[in-house]
Amino acid sequence: MESATPVIVAIDGPAGTGKSSTSKAVAAQLGLSYLDTGAQYRAITWWMVSNGIDIDDPSAIAAAAGKPEIVSGTDPEGPTITVDGVDVAGPIRTQEVSSKVSAVSAVPEVRTRITELQRSIAASAEQGIVVEGRDIGTTVLPDADLKIFLTASPEARAARRSGELKGSDVHSTREALIKRDAADSSRKASPLAKADDAVEVDTTELTLAQVIECVVTLVEEKRAGK
Repeated sequence: MESATPVIVAIDGPAGTGKSSTSKAVAAQLGLSYLDTGAQYRAITWWMVSNGIDIDDPSAIAAAAGKPEIVSGTDPEGPTITVDGVDVAGPIRTQEVSSKVSAVSAVPEVRTRITELQRSIAASAEQGIVVEGRDIGTTVLPDADLKIFLTASPEARAARRSGELKGSDVHSTREALIKRDAADSSRKASPLAKADDAVEVDTTELTLAQVIECVVTLVEEKRAGK
């Protein structure tokens, strides 16, 4: 593959819209690096829980925000994440971490720390990168070459997420997603929001393959025009 113009792609949206699957596939197809920013917030949450930090005390979280060393591997075929040298790819996906990540993520010192980490990773991606999260186009990489905001109905998102979380009940999954969206959209520091210049893609009625194809086309058009 000839070296194409490096491009920074920001993909935002709430949980269950297909962000991770789409972002990884697009990055792999186009030879770009990939960063799951949600995994970084989960990683710092996991560290807080593991080290007995009181999740209900924002000042305690803020005081500890700079302590863990978080390293993200950016290969879309096999993204990795470690905290203080420990592989946490599995542990960060537990229900305990999922239930606490919004509270930890809302603390400004945590957001500042993780945002700096994300910007440095994006800046060092020589071929370009697909960065997925909830505030990438608005806060982390406001100058990204292409911003995409994925949406889907709460029902579609709950069905997908409960399919991922084997054995979970769609109704309770839907309630949990709506609750998390409300928490992430209303937080003061970098809320979940669509950037003014983002392309919105509603994935409710689309297959994953169709979403990937749509995003790849958008990236290729942006590259061609650079």
